Amino acid sequence: MGKSSRLAGFYTGSVAERAARVAEWAGLTEAEQRTLRALSAPDVDVADHLIENVVGAHWLPLGIAVNFQVNGRDVLVPMVIEEPSVVAGASFMAKLAREGGGFRAVSTPPEMIGQIQVLDLGDLAAAEEALRARKDDLLQTAAACCDRVVRTLGGGPRDIEVRRLPETPAGPMLVVHLIFDCRDAMGANVVNTACEALAPHIEAVTGGRVGLRILSNLADRRLTRAACTIPAGALAFDDFPGERVGDGIVEAWAFAAADPYRAATHNKGIMNGVDAVVIATGNDWRAVEAGAHAYAARDGRYTSLSVWRKDADGALVGELAMPMAVGTVGGATRAHPGAQVALKILGVQHAHELAEIIVSVGLAQNLAALRALATEGIQKGHMALHARRG
Repeated sequence: MGKSSRLAGFYTGSVAERAARVAEWAGLTEAEQRTLRALSAPDVDVADHLIENVVGAHWLPLGIAVNFQVNGRDVLVPMVIEEPSVVAGASFMAKLAREGGGFRAVSTPPEMIGQIQVLDLGDLAAAEEALRARKDDLLQTAAACCDRVVRTLGGGPRDIEVRRLPETPAGPMLVVHLIFDCRDAMGANVVNTACEALAPHIEAVTGGRVGLRILSNLADRRLTRAACTIPAGALAFDDFPGERVGDGIVEAWAFAAADPYRAATHNKGIMNGVDAVVIATGNDWRAVEAGAHAYAARDGRYTSLSVWRKDADGALVGELAMPMAVGTVGGATRAHPGAQVALKILGVQHAHELAEIIVSVGLAQNLAALRALATEGIQKGHMALHARRG
């Protein structure tokens, strides 16, 4: 029988006791356990290798969300966040989700978009046609600058797309999209390198002038979807029947689906869970945030990232789909020892596995917020945990 993320009494233990249980659960080495303990007093030497002009290290709590089961596997989830109730809320909703089989998640291929801006063109249509005619040559050029990704990892450039922007404040332009499979990397560095390599070839083909060459954080080709089913009986508590709780959650979601003012706060609750895991694993939470909110407005109106409904049996069904450009190699995930320990606790090797856990946590945190809002109000539990700070 596999390990269970249902750690009874985890909340009541001391910090040292919790760390010891996590270390045993994840099989951390003595060195990794020292790293976990050192996160309470950040290593300035490590920080000095991550960014410039370091004078210290800013401390944030690292918590562990329990009870999660994603695609049939139990996981403990490291979360870095300063806001009370997030780790507790996600953990409790994961417990409810277990009664419906846990979280189910899938990912599309890890394809990122690199954008190359082409200016000073007399005929956009002719330039576009010329680029399409030379697509194979351009893909070969992009592949040649990232040989390891292509030959060793099986990734690399997949397609070239061309978009016309006939009216902009700077005049007409073309935008060339390089579709690049990044495998287990987030991909910014390799995609930017490939775009730089393509720039002179695109100028030669079009006769135009290349401006920006950079990755897009709207990673809408690299999507992760998570879903869960909560039996009506599992939603009941105190004086709130399960059916009433489920109806209230669907009504609260409908408000966010229809109104951008509500959707902004609704999606912020999702990102409470998402960002906390992204930060813990050394990934770029700002890129993930930007992509998520842009994706929420993809149809021209900002709306909810999640969907909640009731099925024929009266169970509550939640779904969350969003771009998830995260990696398990490269960047701070390689340079930050705490990120390496977090990945080991999660038990993931590949980027898609990490993405599927992250989006499941986002869905759990969304459920926690909606359940509170639809019943006793957000402040009761939230402020009780705030009071512990006093």
